[in-house]
Amino acid sequence: MAFEAASSKERAVVCLSGGMDSVVCATLAARDYEAYALHFSYGQRAEARELQSAQDAAVTLGFRQFLPLRMDLFRIIGGSALTDTAIPVPEAPADETSIGVDVPVTYVPFRNAHFLSAAVSWAEVLGAKIVFIGAVEQDSSGYPDCRPAYYSAFNELVRQGTKRGDIRVVTPLIQLRKSEIVRFGVELGAPFHVSWSCYADGDAACGMCESCVLRLRAFREAGLADPIPYAAGRGD
Repeated sequence: MAFEAASSKERAVVCLSGGMDSVVCATLAARDYEAYALHFSYGQRAEARELQSAQDAAVTLGFRQFLPLRMDLFRIIGGSALTDTAIPVPEAPADETSIGVDVPVTYVPFRNAHFLSAAVSWAEVLGAKIVFIGAVEQDSSGYPDCRPAYYSAFNELVRQGTKRGDIRVVTPLIQLRKSEIVRFGVELGAPFHVSWSCYADGDAACGMCESCVLRLRAFREAGLADPIPYAAGRGD
């Protein structure tokens, strides 16, 4: 799905989930590059809602093309509360400081490696030298594929395993706190109103899962109101 005419800017591929961090990362990429969005439907509970958010963000930001990919692997193998309906999505702990101490059941096994592999493949075809992903280590759920060392190792794999070895995966938000990401997004004009971070599907975010709690805390610490709807009494 193409949106904008080609420009004179260098090309970049963006892994665009539609989440808060992803949308800020996409806004940054669209500012500096001719941006191409890649979105993955992998059997996650909020699959339809995330797809709509990613599409809306790509249109709003003037992406050159939006490529949705379907990946059934994670739904088939299970092992994550996001893709296996037999595993319930837990509510965030009452003590928010304990979030990220242990890897939660919402971790999807080695997910980002699959996403990045597809993004690098497309970047080779497009002649793009940069792949953006909105991974965040601070104020996160502690997923192992959101750590700086992971991306350093992946970039060495890309260098060794691609034709020219000149594609680089960048994680511009990885060291920022969530509240800093919100402030940065406001500065960039990121379309937070179309983003979706909740692990559940629906017209309103649950406000109770770890992703919602981290997002709400970020907006609260930034002194701003989150523009997306929440279930009654959950977004205050």
